[in-house]
Amino acid sequence: MRLVKFSSATLPQAVGVLEEPHIFPLDLPFQGLSDLLEDDDPASAAQAMRSKAAPLPAAEVRLRAPIDRQEVWAAGVTYIRSRKARMDESAGASMFYDKVYEAPRPELFFKATPRRVSGPSEPVRIRRDTKWSVPEPELTLVVNSKLRLVGFTVGNDMSARDIEGENPLYLPQAKVYDGCAALGPCITLAAGMPPREQTTIRLVIRRAGDVAFEGSTDLGKMARKFEDLIGWVARDQHFPDGLFLMTGTGIVPPDDFSLAAGDIVEITIDGIGTLTNPVVQG
Repeated sequence: MRLVKFSSATLPQAVGVLEEPHIFPLDLPFQGLSDLLEDDDPASAAQAMRSKAAPLPAAEVRLRAPIDRQEVWAAGVTYIRSRKARMDESAGASMFYDKVYEAPRPELFFKATPRRVSGPSEPVRIRRDTKWSVPEPELTLVVNSKLRLVGFTVGNDMSARDIEGENPLYLPQAKVYDGCAALGPCITLAAGMPPREQTTIRLVIRRAGDVAFEGSTDLGKMARKFEDLIGWVARDQHFPDGLFLMTGTGIVPPDDFSLAAGDIVEITIDGIGTLTNPVVQG
């Protein structure tokens, strides 16, 4: 089952079930999508809440980021390709990236508050003070307040590679700013995802109508288990509203590539769909 937040001409903010080409609105007895994810069986709960109103054509509604009040966190150096890219960025700190790839404790960092998150078709931003910016396509875990993995969505962890490369201690500035993340287009509940080893992530960046970069990877190349990442991020802290946890990227554009204003970023993950965002700067 795929759950979405959306708005339409008659529904300024709503939650529904996406069954293409339609969206079936839900009559929620509570505030938002995150409350539904707290249910022991979100799929059954969603079925029971289906509105008696006619379904809406998916093409005629505006999908929103599937986030309410949750924090967004991210993991780094979880793929061998990501490790190499981070080592190339900062030669002086390369030994630390090498060590964290092998270490029991993963690299985890705070990424975004809800207001910094873009939804489908909304712009993601390049920082004004960077000359080397890239998207990072990442499978994103949807975790409720009980720390249960309830679903998955597509994430874009925008990164200023030159800022982090200058000094690894600048990581928060390279990663956290307005428009630094995107989530969507839906949340696929855990039971609806294909097996991990059969899940492919694809990135396409379009510039002036042409493909400027494309690449793919699969979750079989990921060095960390989902449960381990959740366990580490939850050590000594609580998430009363749940969280989104980006799991790292295995697709890295070449060092001579940087995003530009006007680019279109498309990230597709099997079982979820495609998250599309235009790029702006400043």
